[in-house]
Amino acid sequence: MPNGTAFTVYGWAVCFWSLIVPFQYGYHISVLNQIQAVLTCKATTPQDDHSRPTDRLVPCLPMSDFTFSFLTVIFSIGGLAGSLVAGPIIDRWGRKGTNRICTILIAVGAIFMGLGNSVTLLLFGRFLIGVASGLGLCVGPIYLAEIAPSEISGSVGVLTQLSIVFGIMVTQFAGLTLASPSAWRFVFFISFCLSVFQFFSSSMIVESPTFLLGKHRLDEHKDAARRLWGNSIPVPTSEDSPLDETEESHLLANCETISVTQLFARPDLRRPLLIVSLAMFSQQVSGINAVLYYSNDILAKSLPKFGAYISVGITVINVIMTFPPVILIEKMGRKRLLAMSSLGGLISLSALGFGLDSGSSTLSSLAIVTFVMSFAIGLGPVPFVMIPEVSPQFAVSALSSMALSVNWISNFFVGLTFLPLRNFLAKGDMYKEGRVFYLFVVVFALSIGWLFRFYRG
Repeated sequence: MPNGTAFTVYGWAVCFWSLIVPFQYGYHISVLNQIQAVLTCKATTPQDDHSRPTDRLVPCLPMSDFTFSFLTVIFSIGGLAGSLVAGPIIDRWGRKGTNRICTILIAVGAIFMGLGNSVTLLLFGRFLIGVASGLGLCVGPIYLAEIAPSEISGSVGVLTQLSIVFGIMVTQFAGLTLASPSAWRFVFFISFCLSVFQFFSSSMIVESPTFLLGKHRLDEHKDAARRLWGNSIPVPTSEDSPLDETEESHLLANCETISVTQLFARPDLRRPLLIVSLAMFSQQVSGINAVLYYSNDILAKSLPKFGAYISVGITVINVIMTFPPVILIEKMGRKRLLAMSSLGGLISLSALGFGLDSGSSTLSSLAIVTFVMSFAIGLGPVPFVMIPEVSPQFAVSALSSMALSVNWISNFFVGLTFLPLRNFLAKGDMYKEGRVFYLFVVVFALSIGWLFRFYRG
């Protein structure tokens, strides 16, 4: 049975409720960026003089670059774990239930990070948040695709990326305000409070009609469809106008699911698997998270006084440039947006490398901005929209799980190796720190080229 043609007010409320977990993912992608210096004891402020050894919460935790890199990327390890188990969890507990699991994990993880007095506790907390993000990024696009009215499904799908970039922007502003030894922990309590709100408001949220239909819960399916879409779609009842038996059997069969293991045994699913995997791989090897994780560090030497503010500006631009795809994705199509975005990203990365190597802070700053703009109009939202669109309904959970696993693995290696690789290629010369971005250009160009060979969106 097709979705309705328009959301009710309640339908929009459900839509935005489902976007809280992607918001949290974005929030925690960049949560360490602004507070890196104060967290790792590399920044000193007048407040340092007031901290005492007897304080229950230490003002900072000394870390090497590698330790901080590992703290950053353990988020990706958790995300990979979450995405690998997402398929059976989504099919067992439903879309709404999986979101509730995510809220619990984020809340607990935020407590560990906000109250942790050791690197170990911070690592554990960030790992839990990563697991929740892995689950959330798998279930989010599926849930949105299943509740979105048919006429605006692409635009609603883009809201996942919009929510992510809003989270990145908010955490940058929060970090800029709270980056002090006495206040950096509060950035994690903001996340905790949001999770608590989402968990307790979940009692008012309906499950996906598609999931309910697949579980043969027809009365709940009918009620959920009416609340989401009102009268924009005729929903027959079992008493007044029951579904034809053949039609009902077909609908239920389409809602059956397969496991990740079964996914690899189906020749007809190899092309969708290749498309979603290449899309997610390309998104990460574009270097976007290297910029978001380490933008302060990248610009610290050329713009020591303004690097943090440019990082905030980058996230604001990221949010602004995510709005156009909401409109353009239905008018221009997925592939054209992706091609335009990729070309802009390749040019910007090349300019960033040249700007850093030549000592041009202006060019470096502009290149980061144009790179984020290019990413936001296509590479950011389109891969999430593609997953439910290229996947048969019975394989959407398994394909989503695999695609996000590729995303997290790529994210992990980019985050872990960026700083060491940059230092290795630069050999201690600050005017050679742009070389690492030339490497990103090559890998990104190859991956996006392979994607366009198979994707006909």
